[in-house]
Amino acid sequence: MSKRENDNVMKKDKSNRTKWLNIRLTPEEFQQLIRKVQRTTCRKTSEYARKVLLSEPVIVNHRNQSFDEVMIELTRLRRELSTAGSNLNQAVKRLHALSQIADFRSWLEDYEADKDHLIELVNEINIYISKASKIWLQS
Repeated sequence: MSKRENDNVMKKDKSNRTKWLNIRLTPEEFQQLIRKVQRTTCRKTSEYARKVLLSEPVIVNHRNQSFDEVMIELTRLRRELSTAGSNLNQAVKRLHALSQIADFRSWLEDYEADKDHLIELVNEINIYISKASKIWLQS
């Protein structure tokens, strides 16, 4: 459809809508209506109401709660991974500044602990990524 045709259709739609429908709602009913509108692709409450009243399809946004839980866990793991990475970077900087063997042994023990923690986090992330993949592949 060309822009000109589209403009004509929009003008026609607007010019035909000359009748008003007024309704009264309680505050609770109004909040319920607003929540329903927000879960759809409708931009305005009037658009949503018109579609419902005229039995036209309303596109509802659906969120997958199990995927939301996976995303929360992945976010937590990412923060922990970032912290572990920062600790590892600081340890490497200390290595370059060391001049005594005793300091080196202490750093090496800290490095091994950080490395083990990092490997655990990477394994957890892999598990959650696998779960997320299965969820989306089944959809």
